[in-house]
Amino acid sequence: MSPAIDAVAAMSSLVAVAVAALMSAIITWTSRPLLQRYALARPNARSSHRIPTPQGAGIAVITATLLVASAWAAWANVAIPPALVIATIVIALVGFADDIVSLPVLARLALQAACVGAVVFTAPETARIVPALPLPLERGLILLAGVWFVNLVNFMDGLDLMTVAEVVPVTAALLLLGLLGDLSWPAALIATALCGAMLGFAPFNRPVAKVFLGDVGSLPIGLLLGWCLLELAWQGQPAAALLLPAYYLVDSTITLFRRIARREQFWSAHRSHFYQRATDNGFTVRRVIGDMFALNLLLAVLAIVTVRASSTSVTWLALVAGAIAIGFVLRRFSRPQAS
Repeated sequence: MSPAIDAVAAMSSLVAVAVAALMSAIITWTSRPLLQRYALARPNARSSHRIPTPQGAGIAVITATLLVASAWAAWANVAIPPALVIATIVIALVGFADDIVSLPVLARLALQAACVGAVVFTAPETARIVPALPLPLERGLILLAGVWFVNLVNFMDGLDLMTVAEVVPVTAALLLLGLLGDLSWPAALIATALCGAMLGFAPFNRPVAKVFLGDVGSLPIGLLLGWCLLELAWQGQPAAALLLPAYYLVDSTITLFRRIARREQFWSAHRSHFYQRATDNGFTVRRVIGDMFALNLLLAVLAIVTVRASSTSVTWLALVAGAIAIGFVLRRFSRPQAS
């Protein structure tokens, strides 16, 4: 790619971020009165908020993301997989229904699996992570991982600005990798638009939040982000694809296994995640989000280093460094703050 094309790509990326942010902010602001009336999130065992708060601003985030990414793709003559767009809309509708009237667990999982499966099994057969595995087995494992990723994004969306602090560094890193030629342009377009849409939502979700994403936001965000990371892995960068969402993966997976070991109903609302325990241990919401954002920036830098270095030793060092950083944050979150 020539320097002139690089400059055009970088400028169009900034424009896409700005347009998605503005669109997301406007839709969030205008829809808030309706959400206040029909989609209140009332405090429960999992909640960190104390008063009923409207949820459903994910409608704004997903609408801005899909519209901006689709328009940009048409302008740049880039094809975004139709199955991804359709699955995103369907899983958003599933989330919206669950925000309004709680759906049965099995029905939710079946619909989520259908959406993830539509994306995974329509991908080209040449898209592989471990070529030694039979293709049906690899796709089946990706399907399970995809359903888990969609749900863990939902599980982790439990504090003001939590998802913003996760998604913005990850999508910004994916955008940079796209500009550097290390990520497919369809994934870079989605990541860029999603980054902007989350920035537009952020002012409404800062403590104390005026509105939440809701399942209509967290579930499709999980699908879109998971697909972008899968595209990165298909580009031969599985380490970077693991490093970028590593905090979410580690916190949610350890919490899941702990709850299973204790024979708890792991699918029910709870406050067992490390970030939730941090607030119970005296951390302010702003401090938890600040620590998480700093950690995610570090993980993003490590992921970019692994891609650009193209060195096995550097990749392993980055993975170890990421694991140590995550372990340090989890340990801090697990300990009561000194009064």
